[in-house]
Amino acid sequence: MFGIGGGEFFLIILVVLMLFGSDKIPEIARGLAKGMQQLKNATNEIKSEIHNSADLDGLKKTFTEIGNEGPQNDIRAEIDKVKEDIEDMSGPIKRIR
Repeated sequence: MFGIGGGEFFLIILVVLMLFGSDKIPEIARGLAKGMQQLKNATNEIKSEIHNSADLDGLKKTFTEIGNEGPQNDIRAEIDKVKEDIEDMSGPIKRIR
């Protein structure tokens, strides 16, 4: 979890207990949970608003469809061709000097 080991996690909990006391920790946890829930609700509301406005405007393209348009599509085709050529090579690799 976040690159924290067991001993480090125990030390963090010990410091939090010493700073806030055991009676304040549940209140802090409730406050954090309420804040996270409000953030999640706001994010979902924004997403639904964007989707609704896109539906009203007739914009139904997905990010993948938008990404496949334009000159970068030609570049992707060239990259795919080179990848296939590399995968099709058989035998030992010779270095050119």
